[in-house]
Amino acid sequence: MEKKIGKNVSSGAKKVERIEKEKEISAATVDSATEKTPVKKTTKTTKTTTKKASKSPEKREKVRAAKAEKKEDAAAEKRLDAAKKRARKKEEKLMKKAELKQKKLEKKAALKEKKLARKEMIAKKRAERKALVLKKNAERKQKHADKKLAIKEKKLERRAEKNARREMLKNESKAEKQKRLSREQKDRIALKRQRREARDKAREQKIKAREAAHARKADDKKHKREQRTERKKRTAGFGGWLAAVISLGVACLALATVVTAGGMRMNDMNVAAENGARATLYEMVSVSEDMDNNLSKLRVSSGRGEQRKLLTDILVDSMLMESALERIPVDAATSTDISAFVNKTGSYARTLLGKLAAGKSLTETEKNTISYLANVNEKLYGELNALATTMTDKQLREFMRGGKGTVSDKFGEIGGGTKVQPDEIVDAPFSGEGNVGENELSKLETVTEARAEELVKEYLNGYHLRKVCYTGETVARDISCYNFVMTDENDVEIFAQISKNGGKLVLFDTYEPCTQKNFDLDTCDTLAKEFLSSLGIDNVEAVWLSDAGMVADITYVSYQDGVRAYPDMIRVRVCESKGRVVGMDAKGYLVNNCERYYAVGLSEWDAREMISSDLEIENTGLALIPLDGEEVLAYEFFCKAGEREYVIYLNANNGEEVQIFRVRDSAAGSYLR
Repeated sequence: MEKKIGKNVSSGAKKVERIEKEKEISAATVDSATEKTPVKKTTKTTKTTTKKASKSPEKREKVRAAKAEKKEDAAAEKRLDAAKKRARKKEEKLMKKAELKQKKLEKKAALKEKKLARKEMIAKKRAERKALVLKKNAERKQKHADKKLAIKEKKLERRAEKNARREMLKNESKAEKQKRLSREQKDRIALKRQRREARDKAREQKIKAREAAHARKADDKKHKREQRTERKKRTAGFGGWLAAVISLGVACLALATVVTAGGMRMNDMNVAAENGARATLYEMVSVSEDMDNNLSKLRVSSGRGEQRKLLTDILVDSMLMESALERIPVDAATSTDISAFVNKTGSYARTLLGKLAAGKSLTETEKNTISYLANVNEKLYGELNALATTMTDKQLREFMRGGKGTVSDKFGEIGGGTKVQPDEIVDAPFSGEGNVGENELSKLETVTEARAEELVKEYLNGYHLRKVCYTGETVARDISCYNFVMTDENDVEIFAQISKNGGKLVLFDTYEPCTQKNFDLDTCDTLAKEFLSSLGIDNVEAVWLSDAGMVADITYVSYQDGVRAYPDMIRVRVCESKGRVVGMDAKGYLVNNCERYYAVGLSEWDAREMISSDLEIENTGLALIPLDGEEVLAYEFFCKAGEREYVIYLNANNGEEVQIFRVRDSAAGSYLR
C-alpha cells in the first residue's frame, strides 16, 4: 500500500519513500521475469521441485527484504512521529509568537486609544474654556450695553423732564411765573442755608472736640506737675502758676484755631460765590447768543412751522435769561431794565405762538416788533460778551460786594455794545448728514485687502508713494473701509481709506505744512476738480469755499439736470503753497449718489412770492436737500437783509419753508453761487 508523506517532513520520511520506490521497481522486474518463464505441467516430481525452489536465494532475499522493509517502515513511522511532533512544537511556538505579537498590537492600540481619549479630553477642556471666555466676554459686552442703555434711558428721562417742564412753562402766566421763581429762589436759599449751617455745625463740633482734647491734656499735665511738686516739696504756688501759663497757651491756641477756620470758611465761600457769578455770566452770554440767532432767523422767516419752532426757542431762552439774572447782584435799575426786556420778549413770543396756533399769520407790524427785539438783544449780547471776556477777578470781587466799578457800569450800559464778530463761519449747508435713503455703496461687490492696496496705489499714483502699510479696518454705520498709512518720497505721511464695497477712495489726508499762498482759490478749484475727475467723479459743482491757513477747503455736490444734490457731498482740501490736493472726504457722495428723476409742483415765480418782502433775492435754483432722513426737492434762495445774508429753502411742491441758514462773513470763506 502506498504511503503519502507531507512535504515538510524530515529526511527519514524521504528515505522511506525512496526505498518503497526501489521495491516497486524490483517487484516489477520479478513479475516481468515470471511472465517470460513458461509453466510446465508436472506430477509429484513437480511438488518436490517447488519446495526446493522455495528455499532458493531469491526467496530468502525477498524475505530479508520484507523484514528490512518492515523494520524500515517501523523506523520511518518513528521518524514521521518525531517529525510531526517537531512540526507541532514549531506550530505551537509560532502560535505563541503570534499571540505575543497580537497582545503587543492590542496594547499599542489601547495606548493609542488612550492618547486619543486624552487629546479629546484636552480639546474638550479647551473648548469649554473658550466657551467660558466667550460667555464672559458676551456677559461683559451685555453689561456694557445695559449700562449704556441705562445711561441713555436716564438721559431720555431727563430730557422728558425738561420737555415736560418746558411744556409747563409754555402755558404759565406772568403771575404764576413770578410765584414759581420766588418759590424756587426761596428753595435755593433755604437749601444753601441748610448746607452752610451743616458745614458750620460740623466745623464747630470739630473745634469743640479739639478744645476738649487740649483741655484734657492740659489738666493731665497740671495734675502730674502738682504731684511732682508735692513730692519734691517745692515752693508753694509754682505749680499753680505753671498751670495758669499752660491754660493761657491752650486758650490762645484754640482762639487762633477758631479765627483760622473762620477765615478759611469765608475764603471758601467767597471763591464759591465768585465762581457761581462767573458761571452765571457765561450762561447769560450763551443764552443771549442763542436768542440773537433765533430772532435773526424769525425776522426773515415766512413759514408757520419754522416760525413756531423759533418762537418756542425764544420763549425758553427768555425764561433761562430771567433765571440767570436773578443770581447776580445787579442794582435795581439795571435789573429792572434787563428783566423788562427779557419779559417783554418772552411774553411777545407766547402771544405770537398763540396766534400761529389759531391759523393766523404774522403782520408787518409784528415783524417790525421782532426786528426791534432782535436789535436790542444784539446789543445786550455784545455787552455781555465783552464783559465776560474782559472782566478780571478783582473787578468780579468788587461787583460781588455790591460796589460800583467796571462790571456794574457795564451792566448799566445795555445799549452801548459794539458789533459782534462771529467766531467762525457757518459750515456748508447740510454737511455731515450721512446716508439718506438707500446706501448705494452697499450694492457693490466686496474687494479684498490685497485689491484695496492695489487700488489705493492707483488712486494716489501722482503722489510718488514709497511705502504702503495696511493698518486695519474701520466699520461704521454706513460704510466699512480698509485703512492704509503711506509715505511719499519726501517721507510725508498719507492716510487713506478704501471702501470694502466697490473699492472706492472714501477719504485721504496728508500731514504737510502749507506756509505760502502761491495759488488762488480759482486755481485750487480747478486742481480739485481735476483730482476728482481722475477718480471718475465729474458731475459736481462747488457750493462752499473757505480759505484759512493757506489751505483751500472746497465743498462739492453732484449737479444733474440743473439741480444741486446736497446729500452727494464731497469735501476737498488743496494746499495753496504746492498746488496739490492734500485731503478729501467723499463719504456722502459715495453712499448717496444715484440716478434721480425730479418732479416740480410749484413754479419759481410762485415760490419767489412766498419769500419775505424784507429780503432781497440775489440768486435762486433747485436743490435736493436732506430733511429728516429723506430727500426733499426745494427752491434754494440766496437772500440779503441789509448786511446779513441768508439761504432759504422752500419745498418745490407745496412752497413750505423747510430750512433757513444765516451766513456769517469773514476773511476765511464765502458761499459760492
